[in-house]
Amino acid sequence: MSSTATTAASVTVSAETVEQTSPQRATTTQQADVAIIGAGVAGCALAVALGRQGRRVLLLERSLAEPDRIVGELLQPGGVRALEKLGLQDCLEGIDAVKCTGYTVIYHGKPELLPYPAEKDKNGVEKGPAPEGRSFHHGRFIMKLREAARATPNVTIVETTATALIKKGDQRAGPSPQDDDDDDERVIGVETTNKAGETEQFYAAVTVVADGYASKFRREYHPHQPRVKSRFWGLEMIDAKLPTPYHGHVLIGDGAKLGPVLMYQIGTRETRALIDIPEHVAAAASAAAQASGDNSALAGVKLHMRDVVLPSLPECVQPAFKAALENGRLRSMPNSFLPSATVRARGLIILGDALNMRHPLTGGGMTVAFNDVVVLRDLLAPERIPSLSDADAVADAMRTFHWRRKQAASVINILAQALYSLFAADDENLRILQRGCFRYFELRYHETPVALLGGLIQRPTTLIYHFFAVAFLAVGVMFSQTPWYLWPLALGRAVTVLYTACVVIMPYVFVELRR
Repeated sequence: MSSTATTAASVTVSAETVEQTSPQRATTTQQADVAIIGAGVAGCALAVALGRQGRRVLLLERSLAEPDRIVGELLQPGGVRALEKLGLQDCLEGIDAVKCTGYTVIYHGKPELLPYPAEKDKNGVEKGPAPEGRSFHHGRFIMKLREAARATPNVTIVETTATALIKKGDQRAGPSPQDDDDDDERVIGVETTNKAGETEQFYAAVTVVADGYASKFRREYHPHQPRVKSRFWGLEMIDAKLPTPYHGHVLIGDGAKLGPVLMYQIGTRETRALIDIPEHVAAAASAAAQASGDNSALAGVKLHMRDVVLPSLPECVQPAFKAALENGRLRSMPNSFLPSATVRARGLIILGDALNMRHPLTGGGMTVAFNDVVVLRDLLAPERIPSLSDADAVADAMRTFHWRRKQAASVINILAQALYSLFAADDENLRILQRGCFRYFELRYHETPVALLGGLIQRPTTLIYHFFAVAFLAVGVMFSQTPWYLWPLALGRAVTVLYTACVVIMPYVFVELRR
């Protein structure tokens, strides 16, 4: 056995192992109930959940070094609750995580505080303290999740790179627990290559693809592919003074020049700034930088941040932002949208960002992932499916999973895309809706929208109701700011604004309704 496989096997002895050798390469074969590709948020949580149920789990990860990313740093209160349901709340301890009690939206320089609301009884009396989210360095949180997986009985962690999924009909398919299955397209495992260049084959009744936003296996099994309209460029500010402590901050300006800016504390001294830059804005900034004689790769982005973003920030933040821009590391991530879909391949589950993505504006990705794991854990429980080799039972469970997960995921998905359209408003109709949204907050109708954003309310109909309440309020605000003799013209504008509201939200609603 390779040294990597030997180390992994020392974690647990529940996986059967067979070695094969040839003059060209060494091959290690292991069998388990579940093989999970990706030891990230979704993969680790699922490994722990299934391992605690007595399933034999192989958790495969390309690199077990601490990840270094600029997103996946804010866990909404709904995600914290899901983490508690999974018994993983201790993973938030010892990583310098910072509590998040709500949001501050800064609309053209005017702030509005939006705290997470406490749950209330039927008489309107608060049942307890207001819920809290957590923000942190992504890599530290992942390492705690991996520690939890490593400490879970029946879970084996292997550092190896997944290269292909093994199907029943593949010529390379070796001994597997599904020899009585006639479906040649059934996924029965994973072929990988370890750091020593050795080939490893991991067979399992169920294979889970949880390899993140850049999944290499999605294209063959997922009917949709990610759509990217902008990128988040991230800076890490040191000792920044945010206007409202323990709040995430959303800065909204002129959408034609300035996309939404997010700021939230991720440590005692560190604060993350994420600047959304649409592709056409980035291209224009690069052209301006080149015209001034600067042809460096990031010249346009830095020019945009210095000339457009920096002056728009609250004065208390500007020194730390300027220092980070001059001396810090500038990194980016694509802002992707990927609707979920039923995975029809037997023996295969796709999970996490490999399955479903939304704009990270609302910080809902990890909340969706943990809620998905809770649902999947319950559907695959041994009392429901004694053996995961029962392909028909697993397929039925996955059809149920597709719809049951939407109770939480659809709210976060739709809200993220709709809010981005409003906050990045680049035409007059969207700007009218944007003003209506901020006025909605000013009138203190924020409790339910913030609870939806935080993953605390999981009712899509409630989201749609409040979105159109904002749209009609926006029309009302427009009329109040229009001289009475221009109301006939304003009536035409009102129709186009309401039509725009439908165009903004309804396509995402329809996406969530389809299989």
